Amino acid sequence: MPDKLCTIQSKIDGIAIVTVSGSPAVATVELLLSLQRRFATLAGDDHIRGVLLTGTPQGFCCCQRVQNCTLNESARLSSLGQQVMFALEKLGKPCLTVIEQRCTDLGLELALASDFIIAGQGASFGFPAIADGMIPFCGGSQRLARLVGKAKTKEIMFTGDTIDGEEAYRIGLVNRLYPSGEALPRAEELLAHICTRSPSAIRIGGEVVNAGYDIDLATACLLERDAFALCFSRFDQREGMQAFLDKRQPQFSGE
Repeated sequence: MPDKLCTIQSKIDGIAIVTVSGSPAVATVELLLSLQRRFATLAGDDHIRGVLLTGTPQGFCCCQRVQNCTLNESARLSSLGQQVMFALEKLGKPCLTVIEQRCTDLGLELALASDFIIAGQGASFGFPAIADGMIPFCGGSQRLARLVGKAKTKEIMFTGDTIDGEEAYRIGLVNRLYPSGEALPRAEELLAHICTRSPSAIRIGGEVVNAGYDIDLATACLLERDAFALCFSRFDQREGMQAFLDKRQPQFSGE
């Protein structure tokens, strides 16, 4: 049953649409384990070049509120959740989250672990679990702060209020905002364009951005230097340069 909580619809052009529906009746750990299995499948499938995470009209990544946990149980749940989010963050393939509806708590944590968020104007975001005496537990407080700043993150967490798509776009939580109903097709177009680029360069570039974000600039630039040099050992770089000289479209292999 758990794997029905998030289904994969593969596209011919190498894009996998992952619908993370969940249910208010589903335990949080069930949904996290389902996501863990799906991300392992996506990471190991060389035919998939990009991933879109989306929900249903009923919601995105819905599950039961965490409750009645012992100290050890809550720590284990947080460890599992953080492992799942890191697995998504290290997928090695571009991953966009598309939100057309309410995206809160675990759903927002999942969206924050993707590369960036595309939203419809009817979307809303927040961490309302503060009303139950809880905070994010999958790394959401840290990822949100790195995206929108400490003060705005504290406001969102402390109030438990949701913000609409316009505000999410204004503060940089959402990369692109479209009229309701247009976010998914526009995100598909964007991801299809991204997937025409070198998979190896995207993977290396994503790793450099993630690794360098929290360290000093000089050290981060050294990471970039070494990663740039690594590109020249890859087939994709040679193919890209030759295609430029030949005035044709490159045929990247990801190697």
